[in-house]
Amino acid sequence: MKISTKGRYALRMMIDIAENEKNGSVSLKDISKRQDISLKYLEQIVGLLTRANLVKSRRGAGGGYVLAKSPEKYTVGDILRVTEGNLAPITCLEAEENLCPRAESCKAVKFWQGLYNTINKYLDGTTLLDLTEIKWSDTDAGEFI
Repeated sequence: MKISTKGRYALRMMIDIAENEKNGSVSLKDISKRQDISLKYLEQIVGLLTRANLVKSRRGAGGGYVLAKSPEKYTVGDILRVTEGNLAPITCLEAEENLCPRAESCKAVKFWQGLYNTINKYLDGTTLLDLTEIKWSDTDAGEFI
């Protein structure tokens, strides 16, 4: 599984909003500067996040974006599924029911299902609040495992 730039930037954008919305709405221009992401690309991503009701826009002076709910109510999985779609490692696991004609006899399908379950458990077990609380001085790659 490879997360696209859109997915990575959406996550960074959501973290940025969570960390900065206490001062009011967060502008895309400010996010763009802090995250070093093109404003045009952020405009595409925020459209997806708004349609999925993850963020709300506020118009007028001091307008921008705020989270639609509190940071602990979002999981990384929620955010990535908006930009990436289904996160299944193989196509036969993308639908609710495995329609692969070899599903009953495939000895590898259990392995792939286990990987998919692990991915979902990890992504759905990490909240946006968790990510805002990370301190770079005390993190290592295995901290969330």
